[in-house]
Amino acid sequence: MTNQFERVHVIVMDSVGIGEASDAAQYNDQGCDTLGHTAEAMGGLQVPVLERMGLSNIRPEKPIQGVALQEKPSAFFTKMHEISAGKDSMDGHWEMMGLPVMTPLHTFPNGFPDELIEKIETFSGRKVLWNKPASGTEILKKFGERQMKTGELIVYTSGDSVLQIAAHENVIPLEELYAICDYCRKLTINEPYHLGRIIARPYIGDDAAHFERTANRRDLTLEPTGPTVMDRLKDAGLDILAIGKINDIFSGHGITEGWHTVSNEDGMNRWTEILDRPFHGLSFTNLVDFDAKYGHRREPVLFGKAIEAFDRQLGAALTKLTDQDLLIVTADHGNDPGFRGTDHTREYVPLLIFSPRFTAGSALPVRGTFADIGATVSENFGVRLPEIGTSFLAELFKR
Repeated sequence: MTNQFERVHVIVMDSVGIGEASDAAQYNDQGCDTLGHTAEAMGGLQVPVLERMGLSNIRPEKPIQGVALQEKPSAFFTKMHEISAGKDSMDGHWEMMGLPVMTPLHTFPNGFPDELIEKIETFSGRKVLWNKPASGTEILKKFGERQMKTGELIVYTSGDSVLQIAAHENVIPLEELYAICDYCRKLTINEPYHLGRIIARPYIGDDAAHFERTANRRDLTLEPTGPTVMDRLKDAGLDILAIGKINDIFSGHGITEGWHTVSNEDGMNRWTEILDRPFHGLSFTNLVDFDAKYGHRREPVLFGKAIEAFDRQLGAALTKLTDQDLLIVTADHGNDPGFRGTDHTREYVPLLIFSPRFTAGSALPVRGTFADIGATVSENFGVRLPEIGTSFLAELFKR
């Protein structure tokens, strides 16, 4: 079964999990539930488009507050379990494209070794400040004003395999910050560090009450360890359009055209625009605000409002889809804004599959890996399927 759809669109609601995964205890994440806790904080979510698709039908035993179960949902629906050894964006996105991360990346809960910090200081000519886990917004409140005066680098980490560097854009120019992060990326690819991501975290503002992280963030990930579904699509002459941080996550591999975005709204606007242009292949969109602005900051009401805003934009965009379009809406991990701590949470993620071609959707079996998305995209376009993952394409036409 090939070439069922001319265009496939994958939209990743970054961090919008749908309840603790079966292995949540291994990550100390028992009880996490991003969508559930967010809806409770809102007194119920108002998401009519996602509701009609069958969002609550994914877990009928515990419907999402405010989101009614559907007798005839407009989309096929289920949830997916991650098999990668982490719960980071890189892990989730790579797995979707058939390349799960099976060897755990390193984390540094006590900060990075002195020898690494010394190399960063020598290269940059700047002292490093903090070097411990922290919330990105809280660390700016604590040290942002000092960093503006001294020109130091605020280095911090989290529960994920990540080294983040915060610096005021008027104190350390973006080009310099990016160069420092690029150097850190080269240092930490292999053992003994083997870090998943280096993140440049520029900010602006005059004082602690007004600091704001900007859209000039850059994620420097590891190079993919093998070919992804995107690589195979590109090699076959298909279009791969990347919106948001997709280009960063895959280090530019397997992409024919891409755009960085400044917000969820910007990302959805960009996706809506490309629906008006002819292309043959995959569009891959990441909407990071749920995660970066509200999940890590544990802001469930703002998280919920962002989901409602996404739903409105999604509804407007769906009118542009034709029978030649297949839309897949999912997430890459959880980040429960009603949970303890500030880190990602190990959760199932929703999977909603829609096309105007469908008269109605129904339940699909729970997917054992995010790679089922990559397998489905591969089968649709007639390229070699990844070694991991099972296509659900044929299941969409059995009904």
